[in-house]
Amino acid sequence: METGIRLTHPDKLLWPDEKVSKQALLEHYELVWPRMEKFVVGRPLALVRAPDGVGGPRFFQKHASAGMSDKIFKSRDPQDNEEILFVKDFDGIAALVQMGVVEIHLWGCTMDRIDTPDQVVFDLDPDEGVAVETVRQAALDIRDKLKELSLPVFVKTSGGKGYHVMVPLKPEAKWEAVKEFAHDFARAMEQAEPDRYTATLSKKARTGKIFIDYLRNGRGSTTVAPYSSRAKKGATVSMPVTWKEIGDGVAPNAFPIGNGMTLKRLAGDDPWKDFFDRAKVLKL
Repeated sequence: METGIRLTHPDKLLWPDEKVSKQALLEHYELVWPRMEKFVVGRPLALVRAPDGVGGPRFFQKHASAGMSDKIFKSRDPQDNEEILFVKDFDGIAALVQMGVVEIHLWGCTMDRIDTPDQVVFDLDPDEGVAVETVRQAALDIRDKLKELSLPVFVKTSGGKGYHVMVPLKPEAKWEAVKEFAHDFARAMEQAEPDRYTATLSKKARTGKIFIDYLRNGRGSTTVAPYSSRAKKGATVSMPVTWKEIGDGVAPNAFPIGNGMTLKRLAGDDPWKDFFDRAKVLKL
């Protein structure tokens, strides 16, 4: 992939333990770009930066900073005039790598339809000690419940402890309505199986349970982008997968950058190739 962005210190290790450098991260994005492009271009961004590597200081960035590349564009939120960052092409992603961005997070909308999200996300966040098999089964159960509502359902690994269950939408419903739907759905899951699920954020409420995080569906809230790296042990990626792979036991942190399993997944069919083609209007 051609880019006009030159990496300074390309050998700098962003994940020192795993020996993953800025150059290796850029090569990862070059590899996934044909699949990733439609999910990140022209969308509001939030960034996790670790200029000295993931073992050093990290910070969350939503606004421009001094020296930022002109390939990272700026706009204003019409609602509150807050600055918004977005990219238009691969040069923008390369510029993020140059800045030491180790996680790319997105709003669930495009810049030109900023008031109407085009996806719902349920982020499954297990308490410490909850078995990964339990979290995997939760993803399958949520899929089944969403299918009962005649909604298309996709899934990706988080790169951490859980999975992200996603529903593509035609951008018609407003943020408040989409968030209310997600909250009602999470509460219904909790009410059906209160020993397994909680729709409450507090640590106390989630003891031994899986928090179905519906809060990602609020205006200005973000979720890690498909194919984004994670600032976690293992230099993992949030990877779109098939439901069969979930059923077969794929782990949430199964895909490290440059790993053989990661490359094999990327050499196979794109499980999200028709993500937006299958979008439906959310009927409330």
